[in-house]
Amino acid sequence: MDEEVEPDNENVNSVLAQESSELLRIISGQTTAVIMELCQMRPREGSCDMRLGPGISSATHHIESLLDYYIMAKAADCCNFLQSVCMLCENIPMHLESRLISVAGYANNDLENCSPSVTDGKTSSPLSEKQLIKRPRIGNHWEQCIAAVMSLLQRRWERLSERLVMDVQLESVWVSLRTANRGRDRPDQTPGSAGKGGRTPEPDGDYGFMDSRVTLENFLKGCAGKVTILVGSAGSGKTLLMSCLGQQWARRLAPIPPSHLFVLLEFRQLNLLSRPLSLSELLFRHYLPLKGCKDEKRAIVDYLISNPEQSCWVLDGYDEFHSKITKQELHIQPLDAETSLPVSDLVSGLLNRQLLPGCTLVVTCRARHASDLEGLPDKVGHLLEWDRHQIKEYADNFFGLKGHSSHKTIGLQAADLLLSSRHLVAMSSLPGLCNICCIFLEYLLLEASDPSKREIQRESGSKARNKAKSSEEKEVHIPGGRGEKGSRGESYGQKGDQRRGSDDILTDGTNGRAQPTPTEVQIPPTLTQVYLTVLCAFLRRETESNQGSKTTSFPQSVVSTLSRYRSELCELSQLAWRGLEGSKILFMKEDISPEVLDFSIRTGLFSQVELRREDGELVNSYCFNHLTLQEFMAALRIMTSADVSDTQLKTRFSLKTRWTTKSDHKTVFTDSLHLYVCGLASPRCTEALVQVARTSGESGGQSWVQKRQTLVLKLLKNLCQSNTLTGPKILELCHCVQESQNHQLAKQAVDARPTLELRNIQLLPTDIDALAFVVSSAGDNGIGLDFGACSMELECFDVLPRCRYIHSLSFRSRKYGDKFAEKLSSILPNFTTLRKLDLSDNNLKDEGIKHVADILHKPPKLISVKLGRNNNSLEAVDYLIGKMSSCLNIQNLNVDGRKELTVTLSQNSDLTSHKKSEPTISLLNQNWCKPEMQKLANSLAHFPALSVLDISGGHLDVETLRTLTKFVPKFKVTQKIIANDCCSSVEGLVVLTALLSDCPAVVELHIRLQSPVQVSIVFSGGREKAANEKSKILCLSCCDLLPAHLEKVWWSLGTSSDLTLLDLSSNCLGKKGLKKLLEVLPRLSSIQEVNASNNGIDCEGVAMLAGALCSHTYLTQIHISGGDREQVILNYCPDKREAKQHLKMFRINNSSLLPSNVTTLCRQLAQCRSHLKLDLSHSLLTDQAIANLLKLLPKMTSLQRLNVSHSIASTSGAVILVRCLTVSRRVTSVELRPQSESFIYFGNEKVEEASCRLTHCSLKGDELERLLESLHRGPHLSHLNLSSNQLGDEGVKHFLDSLQKLKITSHVNLSINGLTQQGVLDVARTLCTCNHVSGAEVSLGAEQRCLIWFTQCEGCVKTLSVRESCLERGHLIRLAEIVSTCPSPIHLEFKNNMLQSDWITDFVKLLNNSQRGVSVSIEEDWIRSEEAVSLLCRCLDLRIDIHTIRVNNTTLQLSLMKSTELSEDSADLNPFIATKKIGLVECAIDGHHLASMESIIIKCSSLTELDLSHNSLGKEGAEFLCSVLPLLPNLTSLSIGSKKTCVAVVEKLSEALLQAKTIQCLNLSGHVISDSAAQVMASILPALKSLNLSHCEWSAAGGLQLLIALGKSVLLEGLCLDSLQLNEESRVCLAHALRNINSIRSLKFNKTATATGPSKENEVLHLLAATEGLRLMEEIELDGWRMADGGIEQLSRLLPVWTELRKISLSQNLISDQLGDRLLEALKRCSHLEELHLSSNSLGDLSAARMALVLPSLTHITVLDIAENKIGEEGSVNLAKAVSCLKNLTKLNLTSVGTSELCDVAASLAQCPLIQDVGLGWNSCGDKVAYELARVLPLCQKLTTIDLESNTVSVFGAEALVRALQSCPAVQLIRLWRNNVPPSEAKRLSQRDRRLNFSST
Repeated sequence: MDEEVEPDNENVNSVLAQESSELLRIISGQTTAVIMELCQMRPREGSCDMRLGPGISSATHHIESLLDYYIMAKAADCCNFLQSVCMLCENIPMHLESRLISVAGYANNDLENCSPSVTDGKTSSPLSEKQLIKRPRIGNHWEQCIAAVMSLLQRRWERLSERLVMDVQLESVWVSLRTANRGRDRPDQTPGSAGKGGRTPEPDGDYGFMDSRVTLENFLKGCAGKVTILVGSAGSGKTLLMSCLGQQWARRLAPIPPSHLFVLLEFRQLNLLSRPLSLSELLFRHYLPLKGCKDEKRAIVDYLISNPEQSCWVLDGYDEFHSKITKQELHIQPLDAETSLPVSDLVSGLLNRQLLPGCTLVVTCRARHASDLEGLPDKVGHLLEWDRHQIKEYADNFFGLKGHSSHKTIGLQAADLLLSSRHLVAMSSLPGLCNICCIFLEYLLLEASDPSKREIQRESGSKARNKAKSSEEKEVHIPGGRGEKGSRGESYGQKGDQRRGSDDILTDGTNGRAQPTPTEVQIPPTLTQVYLTVLCAFLRRETESNQGSKTTSFPQSVVSTLSRYRSELCELSQLAWRGLEGSKILFMKEDISPEVLDFSIRTGLFSQVELRREDGELVNSYCFNHLTLQEFMAALRIMTSADVSDTQLKTRFSLKTRWTTKSDHKTVFTDSLHLYVCGLASPRCTEALVQVARTSGESGGQSWVQKRQTLVLKLLKNLCQSNTLTGPKILELCHCVQESQNHQLAKQAVDARPTLELRNIQLLPTDIDALAFVVSSAGDNGIGLDFGACSMELECFDVLPRCRYIHSLSFRSRKYGDKFAEKLSSILPNFTTLRKLDLSDNNLKDEGIKHVADILHKPPKLISVKLGRNNNSLEAVDYLIGKMSSCLNIQNLNVDGRKELTVTLSQNSDLTSHKKSEPTISLLNQNWCKPEMQKLANSLAHFPALSVLDISGGHLDVETLRTLTKFVPKFKVTQKIIANDCCSSVEGLVVLTALLSDCPAVVELHIRLQSPVQVSIVFSGGREKAANEKSKILCLSCCDLLPAHLEKVWWSLGTSSDLTLLDLSSNCLGKKGLKKLLEVLPRLSSIQEVNASNNGIDCEGVAMLAGALCSHTYLTQIHISGGDREQVILNYCPDKREAKQHLKMFRINNSSLLPSNVTTLCRQLAQCRSHLKLDLSHSLLTDQAIANLLKLLPKMTSLQRLNVSHSIASTSGAVILVRCLTVSRRVTSVELRPQSESFIYFGNEKVEEASCRLTHCSLKGDELERLLESLHRGPHLSHLNLSSNQLGDEGVKHFLDSLQKLKITSHVNLSINGLTQQGVLDVARTLCTCNHVSGAEVSLGAEQRCLIWFTQCEGCVKTLSVRESCLERGHLIRLAEIVSTCPSPIHLEFKNNMLQSDWITDFVKLLNNSQRGVSVSIEEDWIRSEEAVSLLCRCLDLRIDIHTIRVNNTTLQLSLMKSTELSEDSADLNPFIATKKIGLVECAIDGHHLASMESIIIKCSSLTELDLSHNSLGKEGAEFLCSVLPLLPNLTSLSIGSKKTCVAVVEKLSEALLQAKTIQCLNLSGHVISDSAAQVMASILPALKSLNLSHCEWSAAGGLQLLIALGKSVLLEGLCLDSLQLNEESRVCLAHALRNINSIRSLKFNKTATATGPSKENEVLHLLAATEGLRLMEEIELDGWRMADGGIEQLSRLLPVWTELRKISLSQNLISDQLGDRLLEALKRCSHLEELHLSSNSLGDLSAARMALVLPSLTHITVLDIAENKIGEEGSVNLAKAVSCLKNLTKLNLTSVGTSELCDVAASLAQCPLIQDVGLGWNSCGDKVAYELARVLPLCQKLTTIDLESNTVSVFGAEALVRALQSCPAVQLIRLWRNNVPPSEAKRLSQRDRRLNFSST
């Protein structure tokens, strides 16, 4: 029977005897439970004592006895024992386990014949009963099935191994272990390369370079009964390894017992099974078709179902499976193996343990598909890629180096080339692609060698291909065949025609000639170009001719090859594209033409794969050599064929990374398409693409290809500019840009990302190489690299220095340790632009820190290194401190426990600078003791120089502090020592205080003992601001100091007379401590400031301080603030020599002062003999407190200003305070506003006149009466402001009744007091009742303005202005009655009062004139056009004593004659009207409107002036004039100037003018003068005294005629010819005319003669020369002549003659600074000059300096306009000097004058009492100018308008102007458009004062 159970002639008992010693060792190492279980299998008669004693010897004895028993036992019992040993014991070597299982499995074919030994009714083995149940009586069926599978797998391996370059050994294949997640509901915890998210788990190890790994053999040992996933990249050899595993199993050498059924299924084969099938059909129809009856197959399946652990299922290539695995929930129901199910359900059943639970299951797939299987596997492994050694070994085998010396030379070159290219090394790390790389190199080397070799190679290759072809035809291919020649899953390459390095190809490796060196053969720079060359390498196998052709370099050789096979490539690329679109990698014969199929097989582009269809038929299919090759061919199709649209390209073009997430779409391909598309977009590939495109039918050829390349680059550009890409996407983008070789795209990528952040991903050298290509395009802008928890191979650091222009580099991972630091330190000197290095949050220990420290001086631009949160100790810190002494560029060392360690460095270029700063050291949060402090202090004492030492965070006791202070004088610290949280007691404070006297270098000491505790010792070089070298500061705030402690502080401080600032704030000094402080302060001779805030100082202490202010000579200011005296600051005079002249100030703010407190305080301050300011602002003062203050004011003789802002709470208090005007005659000004700013100013002596402003009170009844009483008793007032006091009509009337008694010289402001029309009448009545009232302004509109003006002159004209007051008829009648009683001349102004025409005429009728003059101005919007004519006529009809009446725009103006004038001039004219002047100017009158005037105007026989200018007279208007002119015998002036040219008027009017002999002044501006009219006018001109022909149009002849006649006008005094177009002849004639007229006084030639060339300049000079005889000139305007230097020189010679000149205007004349100087010098003789206009020229500082000399002598100047010039800062100073001398100046225009420094000019306005209008716009003036204007505004009482538009005034400057306007009622407008005031603030300020205008209108 023993013979029957030994299929391999091995006896089971003999095997046990042979291996007994090994089994003894193994079993002895097991647990006691396992040993006991094995011992219990022995029958009782042979059993030993089961009680195992303690120790090893006892167990060994029992095991030896057990083995001896079974060596002699029956074979069946021995088999059972061996099976139990294999199942129960661990750590059995694979070879031993395989042998034992093999012999035990075949020891007994029929278990029925092997009855177990039974004792006491129990089986001899705990497994025997189970085995009896599982093993049916199947005879040899199971063994026969296993034997058939073994035969199948061995044949499969024989076919595969024939073409392998090197042997496959499972013990040489390495697998990286991964954590299997068995939790069904738990989310994925390890995303990354396993395809479970965008993150990669951090591997173990120092670098993160190498994960924990085992061999594939050991990995598979523990997979029995488990679900195991083996992950690998495409081409990593998964299929080949699984076939090898099957072969090893067949040879009984595999980890899988040979008694188990080994089932190897490929998912791509399973894809063909579309109909449902059972487990039996899957096995015997599609895996192992067996001959035999159904019962046999049924018996095998039944046994498999009963014994699932006896089977091993290998499912290869899940990534190719078209269906997806369905994951079941827990407690799943088993599936029926007999039921037909879809193949996906069968696979899911196996994985979910619904089928064959307990079987061994191995699934291979790619990483990105592993996420589909999450939660299913018990074990996960990742096939590791080949390293350089394995790659070289493969290349050696490929080129026949081992045993084939003939190819040694070319093989060595190939290996060197292979390892020198990162692209090739990266590809070769996958065995499948390593073979392609070798083919590629073979092609390159043969191409670069002698052509004869290529011929030999081709002949030999042809033979080899024929042999291989015949071999392929004879072979039977296994299903799937992924390990076959050239297949996608090829792992270890093949022999035959692909290798082409064996003896049958080349007989001589050198052929007697030198082989090309690696440097002679150029490897393409990109992966795409490599694949182009690879494609040519395959295609060249078909070459049978072209022998001896000259070798060309890439890309010419590629282009020629592609052009030869363009038709085949077209079809292949189309096939690849279709496969890509349909996720198809296997193609049938019908998918491709036979010729191209045969061509593809011959060249090796295709591999043949045998498939079994669903009906069981075997068919051949074909696939590309590798998936990447298919993707490359598809990319070639995209770039060469219009069949692929732009839309399809855009859809396919996306950044696919090797890190996928669960949501990513997964395909069978490698997602390399976008890389190849980018690579083909390179210009270097254009020519090759054009060759293929021609076959694809692209008529455009090169242009079409370039267009497609441009589209790809555009898509890539959009990605480069995107800022939403994650780290993996950015890395993939770098690969794409590198493939494109486009440096401009690379620059755009880095420009959009100042720092590239990569997190939790595994980086390869090729990744770093791609990064290097991109970041090296950053240029001088630089870029940062931030690696966070990234696993990196060692070789990555060799590539990293290729990244140029790196300014910051960051590595963060707990896996980075000392070896990492050592490697990094070796390459850091290569980073010449590196500025920041961050190595925080790593695992660097002391040794690693030292590695980094040793190279800190090498990177030339490195400025910062961060080493925080590492695993170092203080030893590393000590090492760094030591480095600081020798490494001069280390500037700062900052250590914060273990949290932070930062080294800051200086630039190497800074080391040679004289201003090199000293380094700083921060040693934070250290636990210092006295010895450690002494050690540190000793080290620092020998330190050459130190800027800052920071030892914060470590508590120091008194002794440790004393140790530190002893060494401080030895330290060479330049700035400061910081010791926060180090000192906690007053004793320590006293120790530190001694430093101010013991260490001369210490200038400041800051100590705070309350939390947070702060200590700062500042040295002379550490001060923020420059200060006296001897000055020192002591700050002891928040130290809980008591009065007793002060003595210790003074003692410790010693005789430190240099103390300038003493801060004792926030302590507990109280009154006693304050007294001690005041006693010691006089001894501190240099003290400047003392801070005693928050020390519990009471009112007695305040009095003590007030007394000190009076008694201490150098104490100048005391500031007390807060109810609890929160702030107490004493300031001393910095210059003791000026102490007596220095103003003293006592400020007590935000306090509650009782009346007694005020009395005590004032009594103390009354003793002060220096000038004093008392500030009681923000301190509530009761009425009694104010009264007490008033009582003591007379005694306070040195008081200069009293500030009670925000301290007066009531109106009564304010009224009481006004009494200061009567109490003290030194009061100069009272400005009071409750709860707002309030001041009282004092003079040094008794004043004659004061001012008073009391606003925002409620002055009614008794309060008003008391106020008036105080005002009556007080001094004269320049002005009185009672605005905003709620007076109402009654209060205002009461005040006005007392107005006569008040002594006011300037004005009274009663605005915003709620007046009505009745109040208007009361105000108007003051004009009659008060002799000194000169005018009144009232407006009931939004501004509520009410001003009463005073004058000291008798008989002046009084003015009443009423605006926006909604007056009615009755009000006008009463006003007429009031003004009729006024004894003085009066002028009435009414504006926008909603008056009606009848009311106006009634008002005019009621006016009584008598002996005084009355003038009226009424402005209403409706006074225009016909209404204006009607109103004028009615007024003339009502009164004959109207002297002048005119309507200008919308304003009616009339003046009445005195009665005396009327009697003299009109006594004999009655009933005629005595009016002298009538005007209707610019009021929209048409000619027909004038007809109604005829009946009135003919009565005005005395009329001397008629003005109808700027209307539309037309023909009807001319006819009106023709009819009335003869009836006006006294008319001397006629003005009909027009803005629009009109032909008919002058033509019609000329004859009438000829008859009007009395006209002397004629204005025809803007009209067209015909030749006939010119002829008539020529006869009129000689009689005229004034002529205005500006803007007129005439013909050359007519104009010449007029100018000739002008020469005869010897009486002419005024001539205006603005903007006339004169030809050369006319200019000559005009010059001749001017020479004939000596009587001219006014000459206006603006824009008449413009010099635009040499000839024009001569004409200008000719015209100027003609004015030489005009000695009576008073006014000349020559704007816009652009006369430049010549004309100005000519004019400068004429000016001294015009001594009567009043006005000169020379704007826009190109006057330079030098000529401006000469012009101003010439004006000295014009002593009567009133207006000077020089705007829009080029005047500068020289002209301004001349103004300062000349203008003071021109005392009559009223207008100065120098806008738009180029005056600088120096010129503005001189200009200010000039302005300050112009006492009659009314208007100053400095718009866009060229400088923003106009503060001096603004200040000079204070010297101009008559100034009304100031223009400072467009000068970029800031707040300084606004502040200066605010200061001078109250001094300019007549100022009405300020233009500050387009400057840089902020809200602060505008606030200052608002405050100043309170004292300036005359100001009407301040323009602030285009300044730095936000709209919201502008609105707020406008609401406060409407005179501020922030709009453009």
